[in-house]
Amino acid sequence: MARNNQRVGTSARRAPKDLGRRVKQKPCALCRDKVEWVDYKDVPMLRKYMSDRGKIRSRRVTGNCAQHQRALAMAIKTARELVLLPYVQRTVTERPGGRGGGRDRGERTLGDSMAAEARRAPAPAPAPAEVEVDVEVAEALGIVDEAVADAEAGVTVEVVVEPEEAGAEA
Repeated sequence: MARNNQRVGTSARRAPKDLGRRVKQKPCALCRDKVEWVDYKDVPMLRKYMSDRGKIRSRRVTGNCAQHQRALAMAIKTARELVLLPYVQRTVTERPGGRGGGRDRGERTLGDSMAAEARRAPAPAPAPAEVEVDVEVAEALGIVDEAVADAEAGVTVEVVVEPEEAGAEA
């Protein structure tokens, strides 16, 4: 059987939550000072109506009237375009991590931080390549005869060939 949600004896309308409690509205500071035009070049005054992160404070917070709040918003936006005010203020947080907050990461150890540092380190220089040198090429390059003889015998020989300087024999 369906339930009847209407209660007998109670009215369908609710009483307002404030119950006669009236919050006193702040007076508009710009009306009080008889400001006719909000100047976009008046940066200290505009900063009073911005948060520490660069957001425009709401009318409810500042207590401005609708006309002055619109004028303030336009002045702040104009000052931002002319680079008198920043769009966003950078803040440094003291909390570790970012938005992820360390979910499913487990406990970090010293080895983890060393591995992360190793990933940031520049890559090591590649090892010199081993090249087989023909005996005739070695003689043409002027490599010592003993090194050529060792190479013919199958012994690994390290040969360093230094480039000639341009003005040495000219």
